[in-house]
Formats: sequence, structure tokens, C-alpha cells
Amino acid sequence: MLDTTNVWRMPAPPLSPPVVPGPAGLVIPQQRPAPARETPAPEPFRDRGPDPADEPGREQDRREQDRREQSRERNRVRRPESLHDSDKDRQLARDGEPARDGEPARVGEPARDGALARDGESAQDGEPARAEDSARDGEPERDGDEEEGEDPDSASSTAVIPYAAATSAKRTRRMRAWMLVAPVDVLALSTPLLFTLQYWRGTLVMAGLTVALFAFGGLYAARRYVSILDELPTIFGRLLASSAIVAIIAAQRHDSVGYVEGFLRCVALSGSLVMVGRALTRTAIVVARRRRWVERNAIIVGSGQIARELARLLRRYPQYGLRYAGCVDSLFPESGKPAVSLLGDLGTLEANIKMADVDVLIVADSAAPDPDLMEVLSRPAALTRDIWVVPRLWGSGMHGAVPDHIGAIPITHIRHNTIGGPRWALKRASDIVIALTALTLLSPILLLCVILVFLEGPGKGVFFRQERIGRYGKRFNVIKFRSMLPRDEMDSQTTWSIAGDSRVGPIGRFLRRTSADELPQLWNILRGDMTVVGPRPERPFFVDRFSAEHPSYAMRHRVPVGLTGLAQVNGLRGDTPISDRARFDNYYIEHWSLWLDTKVVLRTIAEVFRGGGR
Repeated sequence: MLDTTNVWRMPAPPLSPPVVPGPAGLVIPQQRPAPARETPAPEPFRDRGPDPADEPGREQDRREQDRREQSRERNRVRRPESLHDSDKDRQLARDGEPARDGEPARVGEPARDGALARDGESAQDGEPARAEDSARDGEPERDGDEEEGEDPDSASSTAVIPYAAATSAKRTRRMRAWMLVAPVDVLALSTPLLFTLQYWRGTLVMAGLTVALFAFGGLYAARRYVSILDELPTIFGRLLASSAIVAIIAAQRHDSVGYVEGFLRCVALSGSLVMVGRALTRTAIVVARRRRWVERNAIIVGSGQIARELARLLRRYPQYGLRYAGCVDSLFPESGKPAVSLLGDLGTLEANIKMADVDVLIVADSAAPDPDLMEVLSRPAALTRDIWVVPRLWGSGMHGAVPDHIGAIPITHIRHNTIGGPRWALKRASDIVIALTALTLLSPILLLCVILVFLEGPGKGVFFRQERIGRYGKRFNVIKFRSMLPRDEMDSQTTWSIAGDSRVGPIGRFLRRTSADELPQLWNILRGDMTVVGPRPERPFFVDRFSAEHPSYAMRHRVPVGLTGLAQVNGLRGDTPISDRARFDNYYIEHWSLWLDTKVVLRTIAEVFRGGGR
């Protein structure tokens, strides 16, 4: 037998793992863990310098990084994110912007080494450039971006090109929104007459009063952004005021509660129909503008970023009812390059208005000083155009009584250059009523003046006719009571003041002090040569002289001349500064209202009794 005493003391073979008995006499070797190996200590870092083999890759990375930085800078200059864009506009403006570091490329856009190709940008490394989007049907095409290598600051690279006017719009240029809205309002207010005639007096009175309140509230004025929701508070308030006035009168005339209740039901019906009619007419106006059936030509006075943004908005969104016809502005060396291409400088505005048949002027960020700008806007070609202004402090919330906007840019209709449309019809009707009433009531005084003038200078005539300048420079003969006898026709036309003249007798001096010598001009009012309140007419010699000395003087003749005026009731009669007269007259034109006419007439009557004439 073998001696097994020292078996376990024998060393095991180094590569033979121990065995264990398995089932059915099988021997399964047992795995042993591998012995741990020693990890050599890391060698200290030694700077061996750049590897020459890696130098081409490093140079390529630097060039790629420089190209990305240049692309980002070019994109920022080319398409600054506008303060006035909607979310959709911002998305369009950012279309094709290279992906930022650490951000994935946009879905659906092929990445190009972390950057995206812009529309119209030149291709890189044999990659074809994308074509610009085509214009929509019935809308002017959008302004494109400049090509690669083009100076992004140049006017030609950022220009918004004017487009041709629609053929249908040429036939509707004389149409205004109030021509559609006012008849619909009258029809809606008169609808209760179709169901009952019991309240016909109250219904007609309310219809007339409501239309008048709408007109005074600016609800028939032109607006660029049309929305029934913006007008709803004003419409509701004026409907409530007119219905309350008529209901109170009806309650005083009729003691029956049932009568008043029935009338109020008619008022509620007509008010609801006015709201529905307004919604329909506003929708019709927007649709007509979008399809360019109705549009008005507009020139922007300005050359900055706001002018460029306005041009882009007018070109892209025809629902504002304006066709972009170009920009004009005065350029100075310190003002830099314009942001838009110009039709010419500010001095060419009058010629461009006539050439493009412009109806609207929009004053934006012009580089011209205010005196130069006002001088150009006071020229005859600009006097008959509507003027809209972007407020200089538009970010501060300083808006007009009826705010309006194009995109997110606020604009203000600063004035009606002429008293036209329903405003002129209202003023003309009041002139006829006042003139007829005055001629009837003052006929005894007129007869007395005729007798006194005849007794003071028999054989010299009672009435005095003199040529004066009226609206738009039209000449007419004004009629007055004779208060003196001029030496000749030239003396009558060129003598400015006759204060203290010995040729003026006591009757003539009394007539001039009480302004009774002006009463025959009521006949000029009935003829349409004059109006009751307006700038006083002047002789041709002095009109030419004052227009040359005072640029704002000629602006007085955009409305009919008047029997009395705002300047006269403020003491500017006789030998007083012409510049002050022109300011008061232009203020009256730009802020005309029927109530302003009433105030001037009342103050004129007070001046007559006070003897504050010449």
C-alpha cells in the first residue's frame, strides 16, 4: 500500500486545478481565481511638444470654428429678431439659423457640421444652395435675404421692393370704410320700424343721435387694424347713452309704463343688430383688403429699422389696406447707411406723391429735423393726404385717443388734412343753418347798417367787394359794408392796416369796432365761398408775401375760409403777428369738431358785445 501520510504535503502542480468528484464518477476540475497582477505605477507627465502628425487636423478644426463664428455673426446682422414680429414671424426669421453649440439640429433640417445652410446662402463643399420660397397667390412675394459675400449693411441687401398696385384696387381707391359701415348702422337702427310703427318717432331720433355719437367717437374714421373687439366698448357705451336719452324723453311724454317697456325692447333689438352689422362689415373690409380689392398707396418717410419693419409688414400683410410704394428721407453723413432703399431724398416727396398716386404718408424714424419735415409735409401735394405717425416714444405707451397699430408698431392718425367726407357734410349743413338763421334774425340790423352807411357817404355805394384767397388758392369776391373809400384799387389790395386813418368816418369806425361790417359775408357762406368758422380770408398780395415768410401760413388754405376764426377770438386781429395767426388756424384745422365751432361762435358774440373789433 502507498503511504498517504505526506500526500497533502506535496506541492500541487502550478497549472493543474484541484478536482472534485462529480456524479457517476466524473471528475470536475475546480476553477481557482487568477493571481493578482501588479499594476505598474504611472510614469510622470512629460511635455513632449505637439505631434507633427496631428497638426493638419488641428488646423482644420480651427478653420471650421472660424467658419461657424462668421456664420453666426452674419446671421445676427442679416436677420435681427424684430420686436414687432409675431411668433410665426420669429419662427420664419430664425428658419435656417445654425444650431448652437450643444444643441441638436432642428427636426427636418439637414445638419452641416453643426450649422445649417440659410435660404439663398452659397453652398459649401459642393453642397447645393436652397432656393427662395415662392410668393403666395394674390400676395406680394416676401423680401429675400442677401447672398453670400454681400454686405449685410447695404441698402440693396435689405431692401423691401415696392410692388405693383392691383387692378381692382384702382377702381375702388375713392371708396372709404364709412361708406359701407354708416348705411349698415342706419339700417340696423331702423329695423324695428319693420315690426311696429308705434315707436317710429323715438326710433328715428335714436338712429340719428346714435350715428352722430358714433361719428364724434371716431367709429367712422379710417383704421389700419380692423377688429370689432377693439370697437366694442365704444359702440356699447354710445348705444347706451343714446338709448338712455331717448328713453328719458319718451318717459316724459308718455305716462304709460307699457309704452316705455315696448320702446326699450325695440332699442335692445336695434342695438343687437348694430353689433351684428358691425361684425359683418368689419369682416367684409378685412376680406376685401386681403384680396387686394381695396388698398391705398402709401409712402414711408424714414430710413431706419422702423421704416424697414413697416415696409416689410405692409408688403407681407395686405389686411392693413396699404400698398407699400417706397420710402423717402434726408440722409446725412452722420446718420450712416439707410436700412431701406430710397425713392429719393425728402425734397422729392412731392414728386413721388404725384408719380405713385399716393394717398397715405407714414412718418417713421426720419433722419430729417422736425422743422424740415414739417415744411415738406405742408406743401400742397402733402396737404390732401392722410398722415400717420409712429410716436417717437412709442415704447412708453403714449398713444392717441383711438390707438392703432401695424404689426406691433403703434401709429397715430395725427390729423385730417382736409375736412372731408361726413365731417364736411356736417360742417356744411351747420353753416347753412347758422347763415339762414342769422340773416333772418339780424335782418333789422342789416337794414339799419345799410341806412347808416348810405347817410355817411351818399353816392359812394353801400357794399364793398374785394378779392380774397379761399380754399386751395381759389379766388372769390368777399362782400362787406363800406367803412371807408380807398384811393384806388392798388391801395385797397396792398394797404395792411388802416387804424387811425382819417378816411374812416364815425359810422365806419363803429361798424369796424363791432364787426358789423362783416355781416354781408353771410351771403358768401350760403354761396359756399366761406364757412362760419375758419381761417380769415386774406388778399392775394399778402397771401404771397406771408407764404414766403412763414411756411405754415399756406397750410391754412386746405379748408374754406371763415367769417370768424380761432385766431380772432384769441385777440389776433389787425396788426398782430402772422406766425401766431397761422398756428391758431392750423390748430383749428387739425382739431376741428362741431363743439369747437360752437365755442368760437359763442366767443365771437361775446367779442361783438364787448366791442373788441378793429
